[in-house]
Amino acid sequence: MGVRVLGPRDLAAARAVIARDPVVNVFVDSLVQASGLDPRRGAEVWGYVEKGALEALCHAGGNMVPVGADDAALRAFAAYALRRGRNCFQILGQARAVDQLWQILEPQWGPAREVRDDQPFMVIEGLPQITPDPLVRAVEPVELPILYPACVAMYTEEVGVPPQTGPDGTFYRSRVAELIRAGRAFARIEEGRVVFKAEVGSVGTGVCQIQGVWVDPAYRGRGLAAPGMAAVVELARQIAPVVTLYVNAFNLPARAAYERVGFRTVETFATILF
Repeated sequence: MGVRVLGPRDLAAARAVIARDPVVNVFVDSLVQASGLDPRRGAEVWGYVEKGALEALCHAGGNMVPVGADDAALRAFAAYALRRGRNCFQILGQARAVDQLWQILEPQWGPAREVRDDQPFMVIEGLPQITPDPLVRAVEPVELPILYPACVAMYTEEVGVPPQTGPDGTFYRSRVAELIRAGRAFARIEEGRVVFKAEVGSVGTGVCQIQGVWVDPAYRGRGLAAPGMAAVVELARQIAPVVTLYVNAFNLPARAAYERVGFRTVETFATILF
């Protein structure tokens, strides 16, 4: 019984843990599929092993995300994290698990910059319930200079600090460019200006997750968000049939827009921001 860093030989067992709830676990599923659990291709993933069987996971990169962890696994992950030291900029996932981790980690890792303990995790499994905005489309690679400032503005507004860019200043820009190349960045662009945008940030097994939803402040209150999201759902369903997102409970306009589109809440997430 204990925690260890997983490797490629653990891939089948790790994906079996994820598959217990592929909708809620889409973020980690996407990362595990991309890295194959090779730490050279992505962040570490820790496994909690009990009686020789892999029972739970914890993605341990810039985001610390527990998966399938009961109380014993969460205590073990927290103890392991304290020995290793903090290298994440946020802890996120199902609220119960995040809360239990934070109770143990806070005395040494705290205080947090912000605790968001109520983030509805929402799902839509069919067509949107309202007419999509026909002007929302996939962003072209040549439009990176147009989209990138909107992504920075969204990130800064949402997280409270600018995105991490790395020593050469290109990391976040490279991530945006990667999403564009993959056909997973969508926007309504008018006269060279992004007025609405969103991306599919994660793709798992039959499930994808929307991130970065943003309306230019000058265009807010004009009813662009819900039709824009309906268009993004239609486009995202060409990638995976089940579409998810999570949102801050206090963001009532966004929640109302998502509900109009047809999203329903199935879980509560939480995020600890450093």
